[in-house]
Amino acid sequence: MTALRLGERVPRGLSGVLAGGLVVLAIAVCVAQWLAGPSDRPGPGIAPVAGHVVAAAAAVALQQAADHCRGRSAALASYSIVALTAAVLWFGWWA
Repeated sequence: MTALRLGERVPRGLSGVLAGGLVVLAIAVCVAQWLAGPSDRPGPGIAPVAGHVVAAAAAVALQQAADHCRGRSAALASYSIVALTAAVLWFGWWA
């Protein structure tokens, strides 16, 4: 197995951190919805919860592809996670 160059490790490491962050965010949104249910308080809702869970699952799958592929495929998977994270943060939290 060959060693990865710095130009390959940085995007892969960044995408791994972002994928992990999406998983933690999805868990937090699920817990918020679960806690809001019995207290009759408004929670995030089923659509945002489903969106966060789907985005987290997609990020984990893309990260596995980035870790097992080389070259353009790995770079495309890594940058897709960056774009996916930006989309989740924009549409789910800032917009």
